[in-house]
Amino acid sequence: MGAGEDSQAPCWLPLSATPLEVLPSPRPQTIPRIRHPRRGKQIMSIPEFDITGQKVLVVGGGRGIGKGIALAFAEAGADVAVSALTATGVTKVAEAVRALGRNALALTGDATKAADMERVAQQVLERFGHLDTLVTCVGDSIRKPVVQLPGTTTPGMTEEEWHFIVDINLTEAFQGCRAFGPHLLARRQGSVINISGWASFRGRAGSAAYDASKAGVMRFTESLAQEWAPFGVRVNAVAPGSFPDPEQMSAEAYQQRDATAATSVPLGRVGRLKEVGYVAVFLASPAAAYVTGQTWAVDGGVSIKSA
Repeated sequence: MGAGEDSQAPCWLPLSATPLEVLPSPRPQTIPRIRHPRRGKQIMSIPEFDITGQKVLVVGGGRGIGKGIALAFAEAGADVAVSALTATGVTKVAEAVRALGRNALALTGDATKAADMERVAQQVLERFGHLDTLVTCVGDSIRKPVVQLPGTTTPGMTEEEWHFIVDINLTEAFQGCRAFGPHLLARRQGSVINISGWASFRGRAGSAAYDASKAGVMRFTESLAQEWAPFGVRVNAVAPGSFPDPEQMSAEAYQQRDATAATSVPLGRVGRLKEVGYVAVFLASPAAAYVTGQTWAVDGGVSIKSA
């Protein structure tokens, strides 16, 4: 999601979730096991990890990591709104959420613009009634030096490019929190999850704008967590590593990324899109009730490697 003023009426369908079947336990004191309604597998049921019925908005949920987060929340039982700059991606993601038996809302708006995010907030609250979890997941990068380096041909970054990268990576988190903050604070509960990046832990040559803006998301998260903690609202961040979207590239290009990760990533592969979502689901759950102001790296170990 970048700059733009596109808008679209929200997409909405009713809930048709299949209830989980509780299986009898021979030992009353053990944690009950439940059968997944779609896969037929027995899984452990721990109430503190249950987010069934939560209302979630994923800003930037039309593709990539945002899409994976939206689908992970839907699989966990949440109703999910997704927003992006254009309608194509969020419409498909909303359809996938409904296919999982959850309510979905597809919206468009520029995440860097206050007016757009205020409109998105109004639409979400009108449809869902309230919001439990806000996920801000918009980003982009430009690899350029700050100025052209001696003996090289790559031009330095322009002022416009700098502001674009900072806005789309950092200002979008500010605008999302600014739009939904009054609602969350008034309810005295809720969770915000800002998507940063492993670059927030380490600067690299040629990535000054991107790395600085991602580090800014981490510090913004820490500051906001302290401001909102007295009102029962938790604010955390997730810092993903390499998560290519197979729908946004050829199969050959994706395989090449995965092959490169075999030697560059300690765990030996690229991330799968929903793996960031699983961490986000935990952070939104009661199990994370004592967690705020933290940035969680989900990067296969890249951020712990020596430079």
